[in-house]
Amino acid sequence: MSLRERLNDELKLSMKSKDELKLSVIRMIRSSMKNREIDLKHELDDREIIEIISTLCKQRRESIRLFGEASRQDLVDKEEKELALLLEFLPQQLTREELEDLVMKTIAECGAQGNKDMGRVMKALQPGVAGRADGKLVSEVVKEKLA
Repeated sequence: MSLRERLNDELKLSMKSKDELKLSVIRMIRSSMKNREIDLKHELDDREIIEIISTLCKQRRESIRLFGEASRQDLVDKEEKELALLLEFLPQQLTREELEDLVMKTIAECGAQGNKDMGRVMKALQPGVAGRADGKLVSEVVKEKLA
């Protein structure tokens, strides 16, 4: 089942069960998908849909951080619930240990020596971790391993 079909099925289920939060999150994803399809003039594949959902997750994480700094716990809770629902549509997230192993393999394959090779490592690593790990975490681990 494609991710698009899964989103459509989940949309129908959330409408029937009157789950307003899930319905809102799925509509947000579908809206972003439609906007991207209009821009690109083609139907999105699963990889592109995962990129959209990853971007929405990144936005939620940033909002959580900012609302936390502003002591708005009500908004933090709402964003955390949305983030949890968004993560359901992404592939299984990598643990830090799995990510570190993947980074070490990629560094060995690229023959990277130090921080100057970070761009090369990130470019080689990105297709394997897209949607499965937060970009900020990936960057931190690569910096750590190249140091």
